[in-house]
Amino acid sequence: MLSRAVLRRRGAGGFKAMELASVLNVGNRCSPGILRRFPHHRNQLACFSRVSRRAPSPGDAFGASLSVSRRKLCNAPQAAVAAPAPKIGANPDVVKELGFEEVREEFISEYKSTAVLYRHKKTGAEVMSVVNEDENKVFGIVFRTPPKDSKGIPHILEHSVLCGSRKYPLKEPFVELLKGSLHTFLNAFTYPDRTCYPVASTNLKDFYNLVDVYLDAVFHPRCVSDPQIFQQEGWHYEVNDSSEDLTYKGVVFNEMKGVYSQPDSVLGRICQQELFPNNAYNVDSGGDPSVIPDLTFEEFQEFHRKFYHPSNARIWFYGDDDPTERLRIVNAYLSNFEANNSAAESEVKPQSLLSEPKKIKEKYAVGEETDTSKKHMVSMNWLLSDKPLDLETELALGFLDHLVLGTPAAPLRKTLLESHLGEALTSSGVEDDLLQPQFSIGMKGVAESDIPAVEELIVSTLQKLADEGFTSEAVEASMNTIEFALRENNTGSFPRGLSLMLRSMGKWLYGRDPFEPLRFAKPLEDLKAKIATEGAKAVFSPLIQNFLLSNKHLVTVELQPDAEKSAEIEALEKERLAKVKASLAKQELEELARATEELKKRQETPDPPEALKAVPSLSLSDIPKEPIHVPIAIGEMHGATMLRHDIFTNDVLYAEVAFELRTVPSELLPLVPLFCQSLLEMGTKDMDFVSLNLLIGRKTGGISVYPSTSSVRGKKEPSSKMIIRGKAMASQAQDLFSLMRTILQDVQFTDKERFKQFVSQSKSGMESRLRGAGHRIVASRLDAMLNIPGAVGEKMGGLSYLDYLRELEKQVDTDWPAVQQNLERIRTSFLSRKGAIVNLTADEKNLTKADSFVSSLLEALPETEPVVCTWNGILQPCNEGIIVPTQVNYVGKAANLYDTGYELDGSAYVISKYIGNTWLWDRVRVSGGAYGGFCDFDSHSGVFTYLSYRDPNLAKTIDNYDLTVQFLRELELDDDALTKAIIGTIGDVDSYQLPDAKGYSSMLRYILGITEEERKLRREQILSTSLRDFKAFADVLEHVKEKGIVAAVASAEDVESANKERPGLLQPKKVSL
Repeated sequence: MLSRAVLRRRGAGGFKAMELASVLNVGNRCSPGILRRFPHHRNQLACFSRVSRRAPSPGDAFGASLSVSRRKLCNAPQAAVAAPAPKIGANPDVVKELGFEEVREEFISEYKSTAVLYRHKKTGAEVMSVVNEDENKVFGIVFRTPPKDSKGIPHILEHSVLCGSRKYPLKEPFVELLKGSLHTFLNAFTYPDRTCYPVASTNLKDFYNLVDVYLDAVFHPRCVSDPQIFQQEGWHYEVNDSSEDLTYKGVVFNEMKGVYSQPDSVLGRICQQELFPNNAYNVDSGGDPSVIPDLTFEEFQEFHRKFYHPSNARIWFYGDDDPTERLRIVNAYLSNFEANNSAAESEVKPQSLLSEPKKIKEKYAVGEETDTSKKHMVSMNWLLSDKPLDLETELALGFLDHLVLGTPAAPLRKTLLESHLGEALTSSGVEDDLLQPQFSIGMKGVAESDIPAVEELIVSTLQKLADEGFTSEAVEASMNTIEFALRENNTGSFPRGLSLMLRSMGKWLYGRDPFEPLRFAKPLEDLKAKIATEGAKAVFSPLIQNFLLSNKHLVTVELQPDAEKSAEIEALEKERLAKVKASLAKQELEELARATEELKKRQETPDPPEALKAVPSLSLSDIPKEPIHVPIAIGEMHGATMLRHDIFTNDVLYAEVAFELRTVPSELLPLVPLFCQSLLEMGTKDMDFVSLNLLIGRKTGGISVYPSTSSVRGKKEPSSKMIIRGKAMASQAQDLFSLMRTILQDVQFTDKERFKQFVSQSKSGMESRLRGAGHRIVASRLDAMLNIPGAVGEKMGGLSYLDYLRELEKQVDTDWPAVQQNLERIRTSFLSRKGAIVNLTADEKNLTKADSFVSSLLEALPETEPVVCTWNGILQPCNEGIIVPTQVNYVGKAANLYDTGYELDGSAYVISKYIGNTWLWDRVRVSGGAYGGFCDFDSHSGVFTYLSYRDPNLAKTIDNYDLTVQFLRELELDDDALTKAIIGTIGDVDSYQLPDAKGYSSMLRYILGITEEERKLRREQILSTSLRDFKAFADVLEHVKEKGIVAAVASAEDVESANKERPGLLQPKKVSL
């Protein structure tokens, strides 16, 4: 993703994103974490959710993981009160022997951790060693890498260093780790000024293997001596014959074409560059596709030599491994270097403050038939300081951010959305990941004539807040929300140690105190005390006045829709390529064709077995034979099923209540997502929605409501639930269940204008998804043509949903009573305690205490007998080309394997993962130039799906999907490769989970009828997978090749080209954006 993009913890659990979770154990593997300004990923696919019909993933439902200035504060889990801990760092004699000196040691009571900062005397490298009892061990190495232009060197280098190294001389050790490791995190990020290489694992041997591969990769990569790696990951000219037109190919090049196709990303990039006109943030570290082809291999080499050096490195360890061994491992690499001046050369210079505000107007691409009357975007951006802020001010700004924007009831957010001047907010809030903090606020879906009104409303609302302050209820709600999140430290499936690393880097990288971001207890108490003695107005009003209203460093960016922009970009690229070709002699063109052929041959040639053996791996004897056990007690209360999970949760109670959703008539299903939003963002007879929202914030750690639908293997009818989910301190359990009852029963659907906001926001979000996450649209479209749950999901989150929202927007104005009636019909349809499932996760003491409050909730609910409706509406199968303004494509193909008579075997998980990490990675990504190619097998429905992401190809990608059958039939696997494939799959199955995720996954297994016996059977089948299984699966995939349905989100030009190449391949379907 782009820098500046707001990262809402993506996730999605639901049934399909938790495919192995529901059958085996795994949760969502890779929620990207705690960054609001999220960097570019090497392996974005690791973080994808499969389709759009998603429930929040365990740990992600409440946005609990926040950056340090976004932390939340009263009824929160209490960190253990501890005396200073005994010294448990590395052996002092060994520290000295290895050439390190201890700079500082602190016990971080908030995380029960001892943190020691070391300095490597020879090179100046700094190492933070955090020791605690967390088995999910984390390592990361970070380099400051400020670019001087937008050629994308940091980003291309981030991709390239993981393509082989001195010790591991194969094409992509990174992929070998993906195949055969038990990693809980494996990726790399490029920020505007740094590059991070983090790994995590709960297995010690595996962890050390990961660390060694990454250290060798960053310090001794093959890419600096091998131009073909640069060409593959960065850019190159591609031509198969001297008579053909030249094209650009390269993984990063196509990734960034996708990024530059997204209006939100375009706006964010412009805002950042204009806000920082005189330092490194004025250029795009990810790379501008129009200038990436200007990058030379020599510049690429020099950048690595200059910045990838121990003197410019910050190294992080976290977890329960031996702190002395950590230093041994890193010293083996650091000791080979001499100190240099890279730390000084990489220093990021602060941006001085402007003396006057400025305004910028730019354009972005829309479709030719798009109504542009309300397609403008506007964002106001303040650089808050040109000097480092003290901790108290930083923390107060984080609270202010939450107060003004952090909830639907937050006054700045509420005022803007209720103005109807725009459809939704742009990326907004305080961002503190870079050297200097900034604050942004804006709207999209705005009429050009309303741009001044939006700006005026923002300023007047901020002035009103500065003059009048915030209510005591709002301050208390923010206090509780922030403190709860801080103390709970629930990072979902994102490793806690990595969350802390990224937080610490926000100071450490700039020569400031790396311990400071890890401590929150005292600063939090000091801020609470200041608010108590001086009043909230005295704390927050000066911040609004000084940092915003009186601040002249204000950049306002207006982004204007342009129906000709996309064609102009394509024409400029073609013109440039035509000039290059015209300047080349025939012999030079033939040489380019030869180079293209050589690169493809290299990309498609497997590594020799001896090279593959160089990558360290585990053996099957390292793998537990039994599935991870989650305690569950099944009971009954007032006609509902009770599931109880006795797990230590530090006095937090996690609760879900799941109702039967199949009682909702089929025609009302598209309204369900907005119904869920209405429950949480409309008021009751006695409370307006602001009061209700604040009460939730004051009394709980968060409440969410969402639908979740899945196929059930062996059954025609789907499983579909309406789930209300919440968490609170066990002492606040009564408040939690009382609020759940209020939300379910008392909320009134009377606010027409507010509901209209919901529709506009959802419509805007779906339009953004079509451009930025087209693979999800493709996946949901294919599912909708193959089974009922797929059709249901598509109605609630796919292209059909967008069509519905556009019609609903009109209906709200013309027939609001009918909409109200339908909302009430949904509630009446599903709300009954009969057949409900209550899922609780906490220790036994707190589970017992919660029983009476659960009983009160259930007794208050209707006792009506659920009447299940017949759902239908599967889309007519057809090959579809969904046309949107984009520079890249998203291509899918799918079929139902169970239609062939195939019976599920655990080997299918091994094989599908292997296909994604070998054949599709090599042919769709590496050779084809797409940012990603992957496949998914939904063992509940039987649907097998191929997907690509930010893909320059269309028909060629479909060919590669079809060639998977041949690949499997010709496959030869030695024992090492097979073992890696099995271990990698077990890594998914046994993915690390926090307590709430364990309880949630157990509930999903119960709902889907997955028994412990089946989990054991699937595990045995995975562990006993053989080459024979791969060959047999080829016959099954023949069905996808011959009978599969194709869908693509693509440009009109690429759909037309594909249909010329293969007449009738795709039925064009234009979508106005």
